Amino acid sequence: MSTKAEILSEIIKNRRSVFPESYTQEEIPTNIVEQILESANYAPTHKLTQPWRFTVIRKNAKAKLAAEMGRIYKEQTPAEKFLQKKHDSFAQKTAQADTVIAINIQFHEDKVPNWEEIAAVACAVQNMALTAESLNVGAYWSSPPLIAHLDSFLGLAENEKCYGLFYMGKHSEEPRLANRTPMADKVKWMGE
Repeated sequence: MSTKAEILSEIIKNRRSVFPESYTQEEIPTNIVEQILESANYAPTHKLTQPWRFTVIRKNAKAKLAAEMGRIYKEQTPAEKFLQKKHDSFAQKTAQADTVIAINIQFHEDKVPNWEEIAAVACAVQNMALTAESLNVGAYWSSPPLIAHLDSFLGLAENEKCYGLFYMGKHSEEPRLANRTPMADKVKWMGE
């Protein structure tokens, strides 16, 4: 029988970004999406600001997101740098994913520095990624530059900002080994 620490360590070590091209077309049940989101709510948060705000994009809303991203890309990209393949990739990725979650941050500049809110949301997304891994749901956090222009589409308030898109889908990808250098190379001990 495995201890909680062993189970957690295995989930952490097995978590990988799984990209939309690896997703099957199997639907993720709503209660599983809710379970993944609920785990985000337990991330550390200074002064309990709980800055994470998520927009769940499913079914026909995915096509609207893809169209908006394509429109923004076309509008923001000079003609000589425009790549049709990149433009088309927005529709392809959103179609391959069952669910896309916009990762938004609600800033509280009167209470805590913005970097603390960003760190809290990153922890929330890590909780989501670990929960997704434990449920065999593939996921990855994408942050293309054009997310800076999604505020209106997502209906964000003035103190909110989109920091990425969390693509999710059922998958049958084989586990991959982590490519990490030894932890000893990254740690300095004092007082030993």
